[in-house]
Amino acid sequence: MSDPNTYRRIMICAPGSGSGKTLITCALIRILMKKGYDPASFKCGPDYIDPMFHKTVLGIPSRNLDLFLAGREGVLRSFAKGMNGRNFGVLEGVMGFFDGMSAGSTEGSSYEVSCVTDTPAILVVNTKGMSNSVIPLVKGFCEYGEQRQIKGIILNNIPPSIAGEISKKILEETGVPVIGTLPVMKDAGLQSRHLGLVLPGEIEDLLEIIDKVADELEKTLDFDKLLEIAESASNLGNVVEEKSAENVRDLCASEGTETSDCSNVETRQANPEGAASNVRIGVALDEAFCFYYQDNLELLEELGAQLQFFSPIHDEKIPDVDRLIFGGGYPELYAKELSQNRTMLQSIKNAANDGMPVLAECGGFLFLMERIVTPEGNEYEMAGVLKGKSHMRDKMSHFGYVKVTKNKDNRYIKDDEVIKGHEFHYYEATDEGDVCNMTKPSGKRSWMGYQTKGDVFGGFAHLYYPSCVSFIKRFIDA
Repeated sequence: MSDPNTYRRIMICAPGSGSGKTLITCALIRILMKKGYDPASFKCGPDYIDPMFHKTVLGIPSRNLDLFLAGREGVLRSFAKGMNGRNFGVLEGVMGFFDGMSAGSTEGSSYEVSCVTDTPAILVVNTKGMSNSVIPLVKGFCEYGEQRQIKGIILNNIPPSIAGEISKKILEETGVPVIGTLPVMKDAGLQSRHLGLVLPGEIEDLLEIIDKVADELEKTLDFDKLLEIAESASNLGNVVEEKSAENVRDLCASEGTETSDCSNVETRQANPEGAASNVRIGVALDEAFCFYYQDNLELLEELGAQLQFFSPIHDEKIPDVDRLIFGGGYPELYAKELSQNRTMLQSIKNAANDGMPVLAECGGFLFLMERIVTPEGNEYEMAGVLKGKSHMRDKMSHFGYVKVTKNKDNRYIKDDEVIKGHEFHYYEATDEGDVCNMTKPSGKRSWMGYQTKGDVFGGFAHLYYPSCVSFIKRFIDA
């Protein structure tokens, strides 16, 4: 193997969702591990579920690389941090390769992440229902964009009888090689539900499925070419140094962020003076609550907090902690189990009523309300800390990035501060709160959200703490 400090890396991207990116990403990680590499995995965008699949295969957390939430500096730092001690980076794209935050822009897209990190891309194409039509599709993707980031192709669901001929024509037309092909494989797909793929723990024999796909892919994979593509990336240390030399205020202005965000970009990796010590934070983590950014958890620890994970489903009560965090997930699928755990519900309510600071987002927000109606129409009591009842709609209530600002006085967000996040939910509530303003990045649409009760702060947005360090410091120091 060559010097691991070269940060060899690839991005697995696709023309659109449903192409097989996650399964092929996991299969490639498995192949790399079998060949003795120590891969690190990353996910473009705000997705929570795909990184869980990466972690299932790797055994270590996967990191999100999101240009809206973290900015270029934050993405590069997260990338470098994830590659520490690892010698092969595998990034999974989000949506289509060129799909950005708006219909006519590549801003925030997987393509932009590949450019910022100088990561060569491998395009996964689902060929189902196509033969020769695959060629102009691939040609268009390879030739689009100012920077030609696509350096290899993997053809998915292609009959072996035509794979060779199609691969040859793609190379002739684009100069980009097909480095692997996969035939149609029965019982090797990943099921979806309303927020994306089902969770890894729900798929029986998941690792066997991934190994089956890895074995099949390895039959056609040109691993030497894959390695050559991965090693064509520039040294990430040089990329980080180059990007860090940019003026931070200019960077923020180019991304449309407020001045109050800029200081957070600069101080993200600093060791804050006066950071709280011995503050114990209970973090809900089980089948119902599992949507967490690795950057958020690590920032809490960098600020001096000790994290203690617990299960609102299986544990009898909250642990001996000073703060509570309830992340997103699928409480609606486990509403009966959550409701029946009366001792847990009472311990949460007692803690909140006694003044314990609590953060809750999306699924955690629903859990802290009085009642939840499941997709099947059954109604269950929840923690009753916050007002309201929630139920599922047949379409998304809100989808996409948001900037969260103060609308009413509260402990956590002050005047002129912005914390970034995203919303992605089919549920709505009878009382979604009016403590904060939620504004789309374009500024063309806004609404109100978030409830508070004492030091409890809950709403639908998934917040990215490093975008406003003062927000999470107030939670720790409350």
